[in-house]
Amino acid sequence: MASWVSFLLFLFCQSISQAQEVISSIPIIEFTTETPINNVVQDPQTGRIYLGAVNTIFQLGPSLRLEARAETGPKEDARTCTPPASACQDTKLLPNHNKLLLVHPSNGSLIVCGSRYRGICSLLNLTNVEQQLYYSDSKGERTYVASIEDNVNVVGVMSNYSKDGQTFSVFLVGKGYGSLDSTKLISTRILEDFRDWVVFESIIEASTVQTTPFVPRYLHDFRHAFKEDGFVYFLFSRTLDGTDNKNLTYVSRLCEDDHHYYSHTELQLNCGPNNRYNKVQAAYVASPGKELARDSALCMYSLNSINERLITFNTALGFTITMFFFCNYSPLQKDMLENFKCGADFLPSPLASKPRFALKADAVLTKLGLLTAVAIAVENDHTIAFLGNNQGEVFKVDFLLYLKPLFEGRSHVYSKIPGDTMGEKVNKNLLFDRSHSHLYITTEKRVPVQTCLQKKDCQSCAKLTDPYCGWCVLEGRCTRRSECRRAEEKNGWLWSPRQQCVKIVSFYPPSLSCKKTQKVQRCFSFHSFCSLSHFVSCISFFLSHIAVHNPTYMHITQTCTDLVINFVLMLSQGGKCPQFENPDPVLIPVGYKTRISFEGINLDLYQVKQHEQTEFKACLENVSTLLNMTLYNCSMGREDCSLCKNSDPKYRCVWCAKQKACVYEKLCNTQGLEDPSDIECPDPQITDIIPRFGPMLGGISITIRGSNLGIHKEDIKSIMVVGEPCIHQEEKYSVSTSVVCEIGPVHIKNTHWGQVEVEVKGGKRGTSSMFFTYRDPIPEEVKPARGPKAGGTLITISGRFLDTGSRDDVQVTIGGVDCTYFGAEITCRTGEYRADKVPSDLLTVTLKYGKNTTKTFPEAFQFLENPIVLDHQPKGSFVCNNVTVAFPLQGRGFSKAMTAKEAQAFVGDVPCQVNTLQDDKLFLDPPSTQPRARSRRQRRDTRHVLPETPFFTGEWVVGSVQYEKKKNDLSFYIIIPAVIVPMLLIITISFYCYRRKSQQAEREYEKVKHQLENLEESVRDRCKKEFTDLMIEMEDHTNDLSEGRIPFLDYKNYTDRVFFLPSKDGANDVMITGKLDIPEARRVTVTQALNQFSNLLNSKTFLINFIRTLERSHDFNARAKVYFASLLTVALHGKLEYYTDIMRTLLLELMEEYVHSKNPKLMLRRSETVVERMLCNWMSICLYQFLKDSAGEPLYKLFRAIKHQIEKGPVDARVKKAKYTLNDTGLLGDDVEYSVLTLQVLVQGEGPDVTPVKVLNCDTISQVKEKIIEQVYKNLPYSLRPKVDSVTLEWRPGSTGQILSDLDLTSQKEGRWKRINTLAHYNVRDNATLVLSRVGHTQQNYDQNQENHEERNALLEDDKVFHLVRPTDELDEIKSKRGSIKDKSMTKAITEIYLTRLLSVKGTLQQFVDDFFRSVLCSGAVVPPAVKYFFDFLDEQAMKHQVDEETIHIWKTNSLPLRFWVNILKNPHFIFDVHVSEVVDASLSVIAQTFMDACTKSEHKLSRDSPSNKLLYAKEISTYKKMVDDYYKGIRQMVPVSDQDMNTHLAEVSRSHTDKLNTQVALHQLYQYASKYYDGIIASLDEDPAAQSKQLTLRLQQIAAALENKVTDL
Repeated sequence: MASWVSFLLFLFCQSISQAQEVISSIPIIEFTTETPINNVVQDPQTGRIYLGAVNTIFQLGPSLRLEARAETGPKEDARTCTPPASACQDTKLLPNHNKLLLVHPSNGSLIVCGSRYRGICSLLNLTNVEQQLYYSDSKGERTYVASIEDNVNVVGVMSNYSKDGQTFSVFLVGKGYGSLDSTKLISTRILEDFRDWVVFESIIEASTVQTTPFVPRYLHDFRHAFKEDGFVYFLFSRTLDGTDNKNLTYVSRLCEDDHHYYSHTELQLNCGPNNRYNKVQAAYVASPGKELARDSALCMYSLNSINERLITFNTALGFTITMFFFCNYSPLQKDMLENFKCGADFLPSPLASKPRFALKADAVLTKLGLLTAVAIAVENDHTIAFLGNNQGEVFKVDFLLYLKPLFEGRSHVYSKIPGDTMGEKVNKNLLFDRSHSHLYITTEKRVPVQTCLQKKDCQSCAKLTDPYCGWCVLEGRCTRRSECRRAEEKNGWLWSPRQQCVKIVSFYPPSLSCKKTQKVQRCFSFHSFCSLSHFVSCISFFLSHIAVHNPTYMHITQTCTDLVINFVLMLSQGGKCPQFENPDPVLIPVGYKTRISFEGINLDLYQVKQHEQTEFKACLENVSTLLNMTLYNCSMGREDCSLCKNSDPKYRCVWCAKQKACVYEKLCNTQGLEDPSDIECPDPQITDIIPRFGPMLGGISITIRGSNLGIHKEDIKSIMVVGEPCIHQEEKYSVSTSVVCEIGPVHIKNTHWGQVEVEVKGGKRGTSSMFFTYRDPIPEEVKPARGPKAGGTLITISGRFLDTGSRDDVQVTIGGVDCTYFGAEITCRTGEYRADKVPSDLLTVTLKYGKNTTKTFPEAFQFLENPIVLDHQPKGSFVCNNVTVAFPLQGRGFSKAMTAKEAQAFVGDVPCQVNTLQDDKLFLDPPSTQPRARSRRQRRDTRHVLPETPFFTGEWVVGSVQYEKKKNDLSFYIIIPAVIVPMLLIITISFYCYRRKSQQAEREYEKVKHQLENLEESVRDRCKKEFTDLMIEMEDHTNDLSEGRIPFLDYKNYTDRVFFLPSKDGANDVMITGKLDIPEARRVTVTQALNQFSNLLNSKTFLINFIRTLERSHDFNARAKVYFASLLTVALHGKLEYYTDIMRTLLLELMEEYVHSKNPKLMLRRSETVVERMLCNWMSICLYQFLKDSAGEPLYKLFRAIKHQIEKGPVDARVKKAKYTLNDTGLLGDDVEYSVLTLQVLVQGEGPDVTPVKVLNCDTISQVKEKIIEQVYKNLPYSLRPKVDSVTLEWRPGSTGQILSDLDLTSQKEGRWKRINTLAHYNVRDNATLVLSRVGHTQQNYDQNQENHEERNALLEDDKVFHLVRPTDELDEIKSKRGSIKDKSMTKAITEIYLTRLLSVKGTLQQFVDDFFRSVLCSGAVVPPAVKYFFDFLDEQAMKHQVDEETIHIWKTNSLPLRFWVNILKNPHFIFDVHVSEVVDASLSVIAQTFMDACTKSEHKLSRDSPSNKLLYAKEISTYKKMVDDYYKGIRQMVPVSDQDMNTHLAEVSRSHTDKLNTQVALHQLYQYASKYYDGIIASLDEDPAAQSKQLTLRLQQIAAALENKVTDL
């Protein structure tokens, strides 16, 4: 029967109440969490429940008993943080919402994905979630699975993936869009490392399931994922676009084995009239009962209907190739779609159906407000829906076919689930327990699915009309069918919906004696006995129930070793009392009623009569006869099947599959289906692996513990550890519970961690839930490195993974060593080196792990000759309190054998401190009082005590030390004052002199320090003031820096300037003007021919030959290559994917050339080939949007800040030098006096309003005009502003006006030099009013008026003019030669004083420079896909050619920072509509050079002779270098951009901008090169077989004939 998908949609109708039942008396099992529950899953094998709550994962038993919990939060994180979090700034504790929870039963793991750290997942142990099996936060963006956004839902489903003959476990994920998430709507994630793939990596790249660049318009809300019949289905809703928030519900389908998502297809689902209920909330998949009509549904859709509709609209052309681009295809044949159900690369890949193909269903239940959850069950062929709503209510709905006339085809709501859940929204996760007896409601409640047992009679049971319930006739109770033992008999169980009950009408026989029952009851109560056989039966009965009613008659003992219970029956040996012996049987199984027979004496004297019972009892009370019987329990010590089958046959124990226990054979009821002794044991279970780590070469033994691991050692057929065979060690086998095997080696390319699998007899396999890991120990250090030949040195070997294997597997040898400790460090004591001669070389320390793995430390330890003690001095010591006289031991080899800490020495029985150890001396501190001797012989010698010195395992007795009594020596008291007093006097005088000198030096130091502080304070104040002024004045500019106010060039002007402005014709280049001189009569022909030429360029064979021919030509210089590449970029802009393919092909050839015949580090440094310029243009195209969105604003701010800072001070208009600049060569070397003026500017013809403009009184008139134009027309881009030459400036100090000009007859002369006029020259004052007016034609800067032509001609004849600094003329040079060398050096020194201004300007602009660098070099923000794509390409080729990391770094630097960013940084007018003056350009060049230095790997050694520009940013270079390194590393860790993703992005760029470019002009100019090198191109094509097969020569000849009437071979 086909599965049905039950989709529950938004419902906003009034409630309908029918036969609802609320029962509060049923006990509800609850489990309460501290935080909200996000997800709930169940292990289908064990029935365990796993809750994914905020900050916690809970593991519950089926009865909601807590088994384990794992804390997942809160975590230190930030929204923009790229893991690991330790590398992030501004982190704070954030909650971790569980986004995805999946059971992976095949390896016993739980997949857990949270909202922290970009949605990274982990693997937890299913049997104990506190054990984390896998987690890594260093694999980069490719492993980010979930979303950090709280409102983004994530769903998933387990699946398999096959590649190269191997099958892997994967899970498919459906995820909505989050602003900082990956852009994949659907992804396939692998669960193990394989080649370049890592755990959780997305292994399928397909643009059809990407959200970029349409994210803001189409928002997905995933609700459910499942798989059925080889397909994976996702259920979600989606907004129409950014202008309409209405949702539509879709189901999408994929083939499980589709490795390209070719089969991905969407189908719209409509629910209710006019799709009123349009947003899906929850879903459930179930097989319906027989009594559910196909047209009766709660918005239910069969998978058959969905699959048929998908095929229908595929063949009817109701699809789009991508989500947003509509394409027209001819209708596909239906048989082709059936043959290629999973799609193919030659078939269209449909995504979304059109609304007219939507699958519709009627909403048969419009009730209960907002429904939020659904679950489906089938009971007695009735389909029952459990519906939860946002008020915490769960209702049961029955779909009744035979009630259709009554309910008009609608569902029947017949019951409400009991439980106190009111007010709590029912989560979408409704699920049943394993037996389908209970429903888990994820408002933290578990409730029964039925209330049958609450009904005590048949009538109330029938009134339930619950398909779950019925009346069990013979048991007299209301139950489920499965709970009634004789339900299969006719009328044994009466189903509730049928409304039937049983009635008793008669009995036969009408009466029945109960005497027999009374007799048995008296027997059971042990009060009366009817016969001996009854007596024995009673004993057996009580034994079977292990119940002792009277301790007088029965004694119990327990023997644990035999796992049986011995019952001893004590009876008396009276004269005529009965005696019993030889009971049969002796073995009595627990729980089985057994008849026991005895042989007895004097039994004939006692006939069982009613009046003799008292006497018989009296005899029993005085007995002393002993009867032994053994009561045993098969289950004791035999917990699994294998142990049960291994039991002694005399116990007749069998494994009962139904009870899952070891029982007595007659207690196992198999209903005659099979012999219990023939039942096969279940699959083995593995519970532990010891050890968990082993070396890569194997050779160690591991112990596998578990159950059902066979009965005999021969039952073990194979053992696999991480996919490698493990040799079974049969002598160490323990029945069922333990297997020992020796692991083999693992290949270095294979997976190094995995599960252990044991196969036993019968083909049964057991797989461990824990993992075994292959890893090699890495010893790193041995301490100490030497010791005496005698041995005993305690050495420590430290390193990583030294606890690989077990203690018994490790051997350490330095000749011969006994290891005393094993763990994170290995500590062992050296043995004695027994050879006569000690080697002078260091010996190798060898660590052996098992049989195969050996780790060595070459030259790690040296044996030295044992130390030899020759003598000790002094031989005696005076006794004096608190005075210790050290004495040395003389000898050889002390320091070679030990350290001072290792040496021990004794004088008598008191230890001495070894304070100094030299090679020939050992200094000891003896005890202050005479100690006791250590031996009897020494005690007899009371005058001397012998010092002893033990060294490790050796000990030497050196000699004796004599302690003498103290004598009164008066000379001692005379000598000490005579020596000490003069010494103290000398010290006092010296200290006084030193103190005086120090104070003087300190005063001098403080004076210099004060002067330096004043200088530093003045510089600091100056920088602070200028920076503050700049920030205040930049505020106005910053307010205008929204995207609309930043003067970005449009795409065409941007590409024109980047591609063609540097050409020899500059702005007049034909590609910029777009003007072709083609006669009108030939335009149609030329246009058609150019289109044919365009098609020819789209032939890869032709284009590669075309480029190679040109580059082989000697006259095709570097400038021509650059220009040709730019033309090619414009001509192929409509197919950027093809352009990228050509560029990639040429780059591969270039790499081969540089790697094998040139210096690889020089590749991409200059545009020496066409492909290098093509790469530059490709980067420019791909990064245009990034410039507008991210990097453009900080770059524009930097440009404006530099321009503003430069114009604050004087700028020499003639020599292009400024007071405030970053470039030392452009620094104004004279201290020019100036003042700031505020002019009131009136623009003629534009109203009476005046504009205040700040200028300097030393500015030339042209400089004043520039500042006025910039302020007055600040809202216009530079290209729309009037030029300086087109306006005049008039000053009106009084009634008459004066036109201001740079040069006129009033200009001052100094010798042959004339000074350019300034505002100071005209004596213009502060707040003066000037009028700006336009003129009809261009004036020269030095015009005063149009009438004075003679004056103008005179000024033109003399070009020796200056502005602020007058150049040195010949006369000055002659005078300077006569000056002294001292004057020259003074002049130079005075000039270099002004270099401090560079530092001031640098400090003022530092924030703007840093902001720009961060915007460009921050991988944590958005990185253009082209950068990631190209850097991965370089990494891939570098690995292929085995290129070192430094060369890779240089390649990346040459391709992006130097080829693109430096170009944009030095030429802001390429991206902005601005004018860059020479002075601003000089400062931008310094920053560009700093950017270049930051990208290089080589260290720059700076000195006093280094250029000032290098010294200026020397301190920041290291910081910038780290930014570059981090940027490259961050990009490497990002999720790869596939070819398909890149092509999708390039196709969007082509579609958006190609029609704006001068494509026809570019084709015409390209043809000029084809015409110039025509013969070479023809020859190249003729030699190429591929070109010949495509007739490329003929096509070029046809184009040439059409374009220029060229004579061809046609």
